[in-house]
Amino acid sequence: MTDATVPSNGTPHEVLAGLGELTRKVRAAQRGTWFPLLLLGGLTLGGILVSRLTYQILSVPCPEPAAGADCTLVRQGSPLYWPIGLALAYLATAIFYVRRARRRGVGTAVRPYVLTGLALLAVVAATSLWVTRNGIPQPGAPLDFWGLHLAPSSPAARFLSRLTGGALAVGLPLLVLARVERSRTLLLLAALYLAVELVPLTPGWAGIPMTSPWAFLPQYAVPGALLLLGAVGFALAERSGGRFGGRSDGRAA
Repeated sequence: MTDATVPSNGTPHEVLAGLGELTRKVRAAQRGTWFPLLLLGGLTLGGILVSRLTYQILSVPCPEPAAGADCTLVRQGSPLYWPIGLALAYLATAIFYVRRARRRGVGTAVRPYVLTGLALLAVVAATSLWVTRNGIPQPGAPLDFWGLHLAPSSPAARFLSRLTGGALAVGLPLLVLARVERSRTLLLLAALYLAVELVPLTPGWAGIPMTSPWAFLPQYAVPGALLLLGAVGFALAERSGGRFGGRSDGRAA
């Protein structure tokens, strides 16, 4: 900060207090938590529209023991929406933080968040390509998670499916951002987001049939609304000059 000074003469306590206040001001100027939360929240809610527009209901042969009969298969979502959308969100966040830092005359420590997000996004995309490398698994067919052949209805398969989604590509990078910005509030928000993603909010739990075009509405609406509410809260706190979860003594949380 170009307008902050530390007293050159005074007791060690006064000097340390001045340094602590300067550190707090610099870190407050570096923060821009509302922006990535806004992008991620908007992207998540956008998944509702993508799922609705790509909705397909197909009749396919049933697996054993009902071989010979037809089963209903519902397909929704685009394999490109999340990888491209999240990659653009992380790149936009990096540009936003760098421009903000230059405008305010401070540095930025957003690199760990962006690199972690892109790296975990690559893991999620690679896992999705591996599972669907031979086409979308048919009803009842085992799912291949990097050599682990799991029944689709097994607890392990359901947990890995939830983990290799928003939890890995969004939730874990948010924990890194909470550490970077020394924000306890963001840490709590990230933990809550992970809990929402990892809890089995399966289609139909909100009373919407699995064959409905809006079956995945709750699955996207709950985490999306959580991220957008967090963005609004951080934006209001920044506008009012509040720290919203950051420590005032300049030490890491």
